[in-house]
Parts: sequence; C-alpha cells; structure tokens
Amino acid sequence: MIGLGTLMRHVHELMDDAIADVYVRHGLPEYRPRFSPVVRTLVADGPMSIRDLARAIGVTHSAASQTVVQMRRSGFVSLEPGADARHRIVHLTDKARAALPLIEAEWEATRRAMNELDDELPVPLQQMLERTLEALERRPFHERLGDVTF
Repeated sequence: MIGLGTLMRHVHELMDDAIADVYVRHGLPEYRPRFSPVVRTLVADGPMSIRDLARAIGVTHSAASQTVVQMRRSGFVSLEPGADARHRIVHLTDKARAALPLIEAEWEATRRAMNELDDELPVPLQQMLERTLEALERRPFHERLGDVTF
C-alpha cells in the first residue's frame, strides 16, 4: 500500500517534472516551475522584499528566500538593498524578462492541462487542496493525530 506522503509527492513530481521538461526543451534547463509564481508576481507588482513576495505567493519567508537564492544563482533575479540593510529587494533580470513569453505560454498550457485533469476527477484538484489546507488551518494535523502511544 502506498503511503499518503509518497502518493502526494509522486503526483507533484509527475506534474512538476512535466513542466520542467518544457523549459529544458526550450533551452532553459535551469528554470524551475516554482520560479513562475515569483516571476509573475514581480511582473505584476514590481520589485519587492522577500517578506512581501512570500506573502504574495502564499509561502513561508524561508521558502521564498530559498527560491530567490536559487533564482539568483540561475540569473533570473537580482537582490538590491532595501530602505534599511535588513531588507533585500528582489528584481527581475533581463534574462527573466526575455523568458517571459515562454513562462506565460507554459502557465497557460498548465492551466489548460489542469482543466483537462479536473474534468477526470470527482473534485477539482486545486479545490480539494484548498479545502484540505483550510481544514488543517482550522485544526492542525498534529492535533488530529493526538497522542501516539505504544
């Protein structure tokens, strides 16, 4: 029997790997699917701090920071000092701007693919995940587990 965590990771890998392959086939092997929410947010809202970026894309500050570091290493963003030395402002680079047509095309293709997948499921995947997240925010999983004794 496949465990729930293994099943969720496998579904994510199948989808994420297919998206990453789009970038490989178009000459951007260093681009990762998780970069797209960052890119799209910076295009829409302009340069911003990592904290604001994390809030805008719905991830932790740590996750946003790790993604920004990887994007910087790959040349898709630059970091500049903010109003005070504690904040760094994330900016898109020319490399990221040049990739925007591909990023937008992939985003649209992913949306179409998700709609097709949702038609095959009893409940749309995003809706199920959003409801799951809401339920876990109301009552965290560790509370649901209770005391584990043996």
